[in-house]
Amino acid sequence: MIKTVLFDVDGVLLSEEHYFDASALTVWELLISNNYLGLALEKFKTNYSAAEIKTIRENVFGKNDDVLKLMKSRGLNANWDMIYLSFGHQLIHLLSQIKEKEDDRINSWLQEPIDREVLLEMGRVLQKYEVNIDFDRFISDFAQSTETKQELFNYLNQLASVQLGVQTTIFSGISALWSVCEHTSQEWYVGDENVEKSTGRRSVQLGKKGFLANETTLADKAEIEALFSFLKESGVKIGIGTGRPELETIQPFHHLDWLKLFDVNYIVTADDVLKAENELVERQSLSKPHPFTYIMGLNGRKTSVETCLNTPLPIEKGEEVLVVGDSLADLLAARKMGCQFAAVLTGLSGKDARSDFEKYEADYILDTVLDVRGLIEKN
Repeated sequence: MIKTVLFDVDGVLLSEEHYFDASALTVWELLISNNYLGLALEKFKTNYSAAEIKTIRENVFGKNDDVLKLMKSRGLNANWDMIYLSFGHQLIHLLSQIKEKEDDRINSWLQEPIDREVLLEMGRVLQKYEVNIDFDRFISDFAQSTETKQELFNYLNQLASVQLGVQTTIFSGISALWSVCEHTSQEWYVGDENVEKSTGRRSVQLGKKGFLANETTLADKAEIEALFSFLKESGVKIGIGTGRPELETIQPFHHLDWLKLFDVNYIVTADDVLKAENELVERQSLSKPHPFTYIMGLNGRKTSVETCLNTPLPIEKGEEVLVVGDSLADLLAARKMGCQFAAVLTGLSGKDARSDFEKYEADYILDTVLDVRGLIEKN
C-alpha cells in the first residue's frame, strides 16, 4: 500500500521548457558576452525574442535537443550541471584552437580555479585569434565516453588531456566555473528582481526579465490541485523532491494556489541540496540521482544532513513510498531507496522516453501525473 508520494517538479508538474531556454541562453552568454569570453559582443543582448531564443537553443543543444537528451540519458538531471558540461566542453574546444601558440597559458589556466576573472583573461587571449564555436562536437565527443551522472565532469578532464595535452582535475566536482554557470543561469531564469534573493549575489548583467511569472503546468492546474487534495483525503502523505531552487518552487506553487496543500517541511529543493553539500567535509554532489533529495523529502527538511546520509538503503518499508519523476536520475534515486517509481511521459523526451523506462523496469509508466490517482485507487 502506498502511503507517501514524492513528486519531482520539472517534467512532472511544471514544464521544463523555460529552464532549457535559460540554459541555452546561459551557455550563449558565457561564450559571447564581454562579461565572460566576449567572442561575439555584437550578438549579445538581454531581451531576445521567442524566435531568437528558439534559434539559440537549437544552436546550443541541437535542433531536437539531442545534447540535452544525451545528458539526460546518462543520468544528469540538474540544469546547472548541463550548462556546466556544455560550456566546459566548448571551452576546451576553443582552447584547443590556440594550443600551439598559447600552451603555457592554457596549462596555467587549467591548474587553478576558473572564475569570472580567469574567463575574462581567456577571452582577451582568444579574441586575438580566429576561433570557432562548434556545438556539434558535443555528441561525437561524448559518444566515445561511458561516464554517467557527475562522472561526466571527470570526462572533461580526459578531453583536456587528449585535446590540450594538459593533465588536470579542474573540471571535477562543484567548481568555481560551475558557480559562474549557476549564477548566470539564475539571472536568466529569475530575472533582475529576484537574483539577489535567489543567489545571495548581485547580477553581473542587468536587463533580464526572467521566466518566473510565465510557468506552464503539464496538466490542467485545477486537476493537479484535485490530485493533491485526493491524495491527502486518502491519507497519503505528499512531498516534493526537485532540482529547482526554493524560490522557483515556492513562488510558482503559491501563484498556482497549490502551496496550501503542502507542508513546506516536505518540499525539498536544490537549495537544501547545496546547503547539505556545503556542510560536507569533503565536497561531493548530492543532487539526483543521489537519493538525498528524496530521503529528505520523505523525512522532512528538519532532518539533519547526517541523518539523511546515514539512512540505511534500501529504506525500511520502501514499497510504501512512490516517487513520481520524468528522468532516469529520478528512477535511479528511487531504486537506491528501494521505493516504487512512476515515470511520467511529460518530460524532455515525451513519449519517446517509454523505451528507456521499460529498459530500466520502472514500476509504472504514466502518460501524465494525473494518472497517479489510479495507482492509489488500485492499492
